[in-house]
Amino acid sequence: MGNRLSKIATRTGDDGSTGLGDGSRTGKDSVRIDAIGEVDELNSHLGLLLCEALPEDIHAALIGIQHDLFDLGGELCIPGYSLVKEAHIARLDALLATHNASLPPLTEFILPGGSRAASQAHVCRTVCRRAERAVVALGHAESINDAPRQYLNRLSDLLFVLARVLNRHAGGSDVLWQHERKAQ
Repeated sequence: MGNRLSKIATRTGDDGSTGLGDGSRTGKDSVRIDAIGEVDELNSHLGLLLCEALPEDIHAALIGIQHDLFDLGGELCIPGYSLVKEAHIARLDALLATHNASLPPLTEFILPGGSRAASQAHVCRTVCRRAERAVVALGHAESINDAPRQYLNRLSDLLFVLARVLNRHAGGSDVLWQHERKAQ
């Protein structure tokens, strides 16, 4: 793993470049840095979700996901390095199966909303999709492993399911799209 910073204001990025974990430098506007930044933003939004009153199993899962995302960012930061494994994706699959089993089948599209925690889970979901798009773009520009893209794809699905679970935990239900509503 790359060096840890002991000094935050290094001034080495004043020229518009930033250091990667392998010691090389790249532009702060590169697709690699964009992908890393999107994953970092997702992790920050998960931190905000963790400030809510959550069921303990969901809280613990999200803490684990934050650590996974840090690993994912580390993998993106070191070209050719692999940190995200099939076991990371399998953990998300297991969480998806567990939480989805407790939910009624979908009969309509769902709007982001309901409880504050569920709404924040939806924000995390949309930021996760953006991070996934950035990782896909990076994969078109440079050779990267499949696991980060797969992890983010699975995580966005899990965040959708968790939003539904969190609305029920708060005593509510899904906020359904009303496709036949009358315009006012």
